[in-house]
Amino acid sequence: MIPIKSFSERRRHLAAQMQQGVAIVPTSPEQVRSRDAHYPYRFDSYFYYLTGFGEPEALLVLVAGAAEGEPRQILFCRDKDTEREIWDGFRHGPEAACAAFGFDEAYSISRLDEMLPKLLADQPAVYCALGQDSAWDMRVTGWINRVREQARSGVVAPTAIHDSRLLLDEMRLFKSVEELQIMRRAAEISTGAHRRAMRATRAGLHEHEVEAELLHEFRRHGAQAPAYTPIVAGGANACVLHYIDNNAELKSGDLLLIDAGCELDGYAADITRTFPVNGKFSPAQKDIYQLVLAAQAAAIAAVRPGNPWNAPHEAALRVLVQGFIDLGLCRGSVDAVIQSEDYKRFYMHRTGHWLGLDVHDAGEYKLGGDWRALQPGMTLTVEPGCYLRPADNVPEHFWNIGVRIEDDVAVTETGCEVLTAAAPKTVAEIEQLMQGCHG
Repeated sequence: MIPIKSFSERRRHLAAQMQQGVAIVPTSPEQVRSRDAHYPYRFDSYFYYLTGFGEPEALLVLVAGAAEGEPRQILFCRDKDTEREIWDGFRHGPEAACAAFGFDEAYSISRLDEMLPKLLADQPAVYCALGQDSAWDMRVTGWINRVREQARSGVVAPTAIHDSRLLLDEMRLFKSVEELQIMRRAAEISTGAHRRAMRATRAGLHEHEVEAELLHEFRRHGAQAPAYTPIVAGGANACVLHYIDNNAELKSGDLLLIDAGCELDGYAADITRTFPVNGKFSPAQKDIYQLVLAAQAAAIAAVRPGNPWNAPHEAALRVLVQGFIDLGLCRGSVDAVIQSEDYKRFYMHRTGHWLGLDVHDAGEYKLGGDWRALQPGMTLTVEPGCYLRPADNVPEHFWNIGVRIEDDVAVTETGCEVLTAAAPKTVAEIEQLMQGCHG
């Protein structure tokens, strides 16, 4: 659990970077699923990163550059309402939220339009997620126009609007000790789910039955939700990168690709494992699998401080391309195949992304046009793959082999830590785990 003081420290750090101005950070709205039923609520990641407050209908206002030096940290949230709590559950209300979450002030969300013009008066700049939500853009513009209407009285409106995400993305990129503890636990739960799925898989089941094993394991160990819609893709479906139908029958002789991770206290795990439905790799499947595994090993070895972001991708790519050449899938030298991009028939995505409160987490990949250097505290995925379709004119024994192997990795002072290492991924580990289920 992240201490409440950490959220307040984040707010002070953001205010220090702003120097002067007002940051406005709303949380996500509730979303209707159908008629009067809502999707399960999930807060906005930026808002939660700064507040730790998980209720809907809330907004953070941070006023930087006050004379006394400390920023004003203000929360707007729903009123305490015992009648609504009978139907919808507990809500803090402004007074309790102010004390529990370390704010200087807290007010009813109903007072937002009344108070924001006052808070924006005589401020030089507004910081908000410009362009993310047109409704909020219009609302902020309306508040600024309200201030402009007071010009004859000597009140000055903000003259600049900055994207708050530019500052917050850089903050979120570096994980604290407490954040890494949560991510390790999310990884532990998710690796257990993948082991369970491997043990449960057999020919004749449907993909959704294996998905149910994953979801059961997530919730059984306290994860609030899957971090994203699980991909459970058997046979040819494994060659569809974002396949989520999860309804096909699993067949002996096919591979099953599972891309799934849980969300725990807001933080995501993201793991992919590929294994044979019948528990035994065919020779062609093993060739491709071992190639992807070797590419991933090369990529993980390149995750260390000082290396550019792209180093793991380049390391994986060279291994994959050499393998494609050796297997007769590509022709020419490694450099020639990379330059021509002929490999993209079989490997069309990159090797990783930042990971944290969002599965594809906040943070720039380049600074000043160059790939940024990896630094301790950054967390990322490493996920090379290979996808062989009949339409790509590959030999028949390779048809419909889709393999991806993905782990979550934290950059350390001396190298990296693979958070998801407990999920079996060598051929021997997978076949041994599944042997008892298919013997």
